[in-house]
Amino acid sequence: MANQIEKLSTIAIADIEKVNTLTDANIEKINTLEFAGTTYTVATGGTITTDGSYKVHTFNSSGTFEITTLGDDAVVQYLIIAGGGGGGNIGGGGGAGGYRAATGMSVSATSYSVTVGAGGAGGVYSTASAAANGTNSVFNSITSTGGGAGASQSHGTRNGYSGGSGGGGAWGSSGGAGTGGSASPAGQGFDGGDSATGGGSNYAMGGGGGAGAVGTDAVIGQGGEEAANEGDPGDGGNGEASSITGSSVTRGGGGGGGGHLISFQGGVGGSGGGGNSGQLGSPPTAAAAGTANTGGGGGGGTINATAGYDGAAGGSGVVIIRYLFQET
Repeated sequence: MANQIEKLSTIAIADIEKVNTLTDANIEKINTLEFAGTTYTVATGGTITTDGSYKVHTFNSSGTFEITTLGDDAVVQYLIIAGGGGGGNIGGGGGAGGYRAATGMSVSATSYSVTVGAGGAGGVYSTASAAANGTNSVFNSITSTGGGAGASQSHGTRNGYSGGSGGGGAWGSSGGAGTGGSASPAGQGFDGGDSATGGGSNYAMGGGGGAGAVGTDAVIGQGGEEAANEGDPGDGGNGEASSITGSSVTRGGGGGGGGHLISFQGGVGGSGGGGNSGQLGSPPTAAAAGTANTGGGGGGGTINATAGYDGAAGGSGVVIIRYLFQET
């Protein structure tokens, strides 16, 4: 009996010691794991929405993106679109604002200035004023270039202006047809379309380039008494789709080219916010501006739109930033 009690006491003491040892080690392990967990980015600025495990900051106007806690991955995804170019008076469509998008941009725990570019003004017929390029949008080290303006007939410019996407060309009474502006710097959009002239009132203007396609060239009238007396304006180039917000949205359409309208309609704006040129109808309509926060180019003015010969303004740009904020 004495032997059994001694054996029991020995086992009990050994087990207690073992349990204590394991418990101490486990507590230390748990504490280590707790402090070595994943850190996720926390930031402020713009309009903030959630898409699954991602936060999305949308800047429709200039502001500040501040990272208060930097996540372990230390990267963000971005979409940066500049302001669209203005449409020319009796002129070419405005080019879309430069379009730049990528993942894996390295960031730090600091404040970043965000600049959202404005759309360029449309050309004004009564003052023979040229249309203006859109202005740049900027985030961190990335700059998207403002869209090129469409050429304006009354200003005497024939060739569309270069920009993120190029503006459409116009017909000049002293120099014939003009070419579309180029997308410059390369990689942010597409060229504008060329204008066309067959003499007299047989002329039409090119469409502005879009983020996803070139602006189409105008075509001189072919056959038929009315058609031979006017050209068919070019359409704006289509924009580019992005799902950075969680839903697919197309932005960066070029503006439609204007012309001397009798039976043809004016150029149609490209998908993604490009403005139509002046259109025939009851009553005729003036050129339409590019849609705000898409970087769409403005529509070119037309000579037969009683609502006015002026070109329309380009649409403002946008900056969108996306990052992981919780475990997926």
